[in-house]
Amino acid sequence: MKGIFLSVVLALAAILPAAGQRRDSVYTASEQFRFQKLIAPVSLMGVGAVCAFTPGYQHGVNEPVRDWVLSKTSGADNLIDNYIQFAPLAGYAVAAVCGAGEHSFLEQALVGGTSYLLLFLSVQGVKYATANVRPNGAPFSFPSGHTATAFLGAELVRLEYGPWWGLAAYSVAVTTAFLRVWNNWHWTSDLIAGAGFGILCAHAGYWLLPLERKLFHLDHRERPVQLSTVPCVAPTPYGTSYGMSLTLNF
Repeated sequence: MKGIFLSVVLALAAILPAAGQRRDSVYTASEQFRFQKLIAPVSLMGVGAVCAFTPGYQHGVNEPVRDWVLSKTSGADNLIDNYIQFAPLAGYAVAAVCGAGEHSFLEQALVGGTSYLLLFLSVQGVKYATANVRPNGAPFSFPSGHTATAFLGAELVRLEYGPWWGLAAYSVAVTTAFLRVWNNWHWTSDLIAGAGFGILCAHAGYWLLPLERKLFHLDHRERPVQLSTVPCVAPTPYGTSYGMSLTLNF
């Protein structure tokens, strides 16, 4: 077992030094703004908003779904959606550290950070502006922040790593959205809008990347961003200890 673990450590040591290498900065497909990219997220946000504040939808869909959920769960609330909402973002970050994708580690860090900041400001702003009541009576229902976070991560994964990895990430995002209704924290209209917010902010993070390259002089660095790794093995009173030190130079 120890030999297997050490092999994994050494394999990572061989892979990770390339993780921070900055690729030549070009306008990739994900960085190019096109109005067509607005259609899906803006439509989701608009439909979610109309449904959330239309009495007919509220009484015809939102409330019947809430009543059906309560008949199945009796109001039980499991907390797994509080954690899996971050799984797509975590996958995006881990892949960036391992050097995957068409952008460098630092570029992906900028995209992820910018996207999440935009998401937090926009979702929280709308929540406090609307103060819509949740199915369980708590305030600030619209839109679903958990759903927005999950769909943000899923769209980042799709844009950077392609449709198949995106499909896996989106399956987690859809599960998160389902659990928000199942746990009686959100209306279906909150989920629709939350998905739109997440997708739009993911695109916005990539659209702003060329500006951030200029702002942080990423196109004119004398040395590339580099993540160095050194595996280490040391004896301890309880056996042999395996580890790895990481150094990020930028």
